[in-house]
Amino acid sequence: MHPFLDHRGPLAFAHRGGDLGHPENSLAAFEAAVALGYRYLETDVHATADGVLVAFHDTRLDRVTDRAGTIAELPWRTVGQARIGGTEPIPLLEDLLGAFPEARFNVDVKVEPAVRPLVEAIRRTDAWDRVCVGGFSDTRLAAVRAAAGPRLATSLGPREVARLRLHSLAETLIPEPLLRERRAPWSGVCAQVPERHRGVRVVDRAFVRTAHRHGLQVHVWTVDDPTRIRALLDLGVDGIMADRIDVLRDVLGERGCWTDGSSGSSTVIGTP
Repeated sequence: MHPFLDHRGPLAFAHRGGDLGHPENSLAAFEAAVALGYRYLETDVHATADGVLVAFHDTRLDRVTDRAGTIAELPWRTVGQARIGGTEPIPLLEDLLGAFPEARFNVDVKVEPAVRPLVEAIRRTDAWDRVCVGGFSDTRLAAVRAAAGPRLATSLGPREVARLRLHSLAETLIPEPLLRERRAPWSGVCAQVPERHRGVRVVDRAFVRTAHRHGLQVHVWTVDDPTRIRALLDLGVDGIMADRIDVLRDVLGERGCWTDGSSGSSTVIGTP
């Protein structure tokens, strides 16, 4: 098992820091999640025109900040002036890794130019054991693996998730001895998936069983309804990403599997 996954019970991820009244992907949001006891934080990365890696979801600044423009076309001196929700600075991923040294970060690499700065940030902070990189592009994930090597945990890309789903359907018909013979290596340590994709169910008991048989964890995003969280836990999923991190904590608590991992300290976001 990769050290990133070394945790008792289901992994609880604060998606973009979680929604406790603070702007998404802001230092304040991550501080609130850690104070609530979260050990796993989820964020996204883009690179500015001059190669500075920022923790930010969108390609453009417009939706959640008081500025406009495409991050990849702007220098850090401009992006750094934007305020999320009009109040919070955009953090650098490296600052977040330093601010919460006990936390583990699931990082969605949004664009190809962010690949090299991401791997360099992980290397500089020696965060190999506490970062898992995911994404919606097999090409980007392959580039991350090529640049980082086997020390870095990654999730499966879309093609491998599709392959895993097909395995889960086929394995209901194939005898187990043949399953063992047909196993092939996987590029990642986990499948991070929605419950459904374009109306088609992805996560069911067969999918979870097959993933586990192949040595993969299953993390599901983004789930805020307590009934759905309970149903997924009943299927045996290994992690859930939520915006309503208070709801996720409460459901895990009622099942006796909430581990308060709050620790570490926060620092002021700096400049590269």
